[in-house]
Amino acid sequence: MFNNAFRNRSVFLTGHTGFKGSWLCQWLLRLGANVHGFALDPQPHETLFDQLGLPSRIASDSRGDVRDASALRDALLAAKPDYVFHLAAQPLVRFSFEIPVDTFATNVMGTVHLLDALRQLSGPCRTVVVTTDKCYENREWLHAYRENDPMGGHDPYSASKGCAELVVSSYRNSYFAGDSLIDVASARAGNVIGGGDWASDRIIPDVFRAIFAKQPVPVRNRTATRPWQHVLEPLSGYLWLAANMDASQCQFCDAFNFGPSLTSNRTVLQVVQEVLASTGGEWLDASDPNAPHEASKLNLAIDKAFHLLSWQPTWDFKTTIQKTVQWYLGNHNGGNPADLTSSQIDEYEQDALQSGRNWASENSVG
Repeated sequence: MFNNAFRNRSVFLTGHTGFKGSWLCQWLLRLGANVHGFALDPQPHETLFDQLGLPSRIASDSRGDVRDASALRDALLAAKPDYVFHLAAQPLVRFSFEIPVDTFATNVMGTVHLLDALRQLSGPCRTVVVTTDKCYENREWLHAYRENDPMGGHDPYSASKGCAELVVSSYRNSYFAGDSLIDVASARAGNVIGGGDWASDRIIPDVFRAIFAKQPVPVRNRTATRPWQHVLEPLSGYLWLAANMDASQCQFCDAFNFGPSLTSNRTVLQVVQEVLASTGGEWLDASDPNAPHEASKLNLAIDKAFHLLSWQPTWDFKTTIQKTVQWYLGNHNGGNPADLTSSQIDEYEQDALQSGRNWASENSVG
């Protein structure tokens, strides 16, 4: 997988204790990487990291805040990374209205601190900074956003991620161009779902909390359209992008969208109904006209990743929902979270190989 790019290599991962970070840790360990993590202590709902037994399996588990430049720098330099994946963030749109200063400090200055620490590395390093599909100036268009569309953001979270993208571009042009040993790209994913996410104000955790409590599922924005994808989809994009990055291949040191196929652009209500078709239960309209603003339409164009990296999604919408439901129900019924997660990575790798995905094949190229 991924041309064995990560086997016996040092990988520094910020935000490794979160939902996406835990899945990425699990996959990197399977790929033979020496994973070094830097993150805050998991919040009470962030149980997946411990459920997967990751604290004792990764090479180092540093706890700190990306707003602390010296702590982040020290952890990065100690890891001597060959690869860096920057996932640490304040990731919630609605919560960003309550803590705008912390959101900007974490998502913007945290990225500045990470990139500035990279300047002190003495060896080559390939870095992927993860932002979001919400970094674009959302004009509620029907067409999908491309990587060269303007950055923006109505809410503090979206704006902070647009700012982070500008920071990445500035550092890449100012410090990591030409003969620099540091390669930097950014990755913008769609709405990620999958087993083990229990964050507040996210539709899939809300659905399963209600199902397990035998209550109707509250749906805030039932007509809002998003590009839904399983967590393994963007992670495969991040890994494949990093594996292809090289100073001599400058087209990869850039921004990339990693989203689902157009048929996975569905409304929130369609997601809820697809889950309930497998689990049973009901939903209720919890819309609030006085709620903070959230975009109603958002789609991603993935042509660039397809043409330059030969990357495309593997699981369609129904499979994505099916795998997500299987994980939550399996965990609820006493299944081992580590086994459930590893099994789904196995299934995803096999489906990718059978579908001819380049990153899953021997001697693959982007």
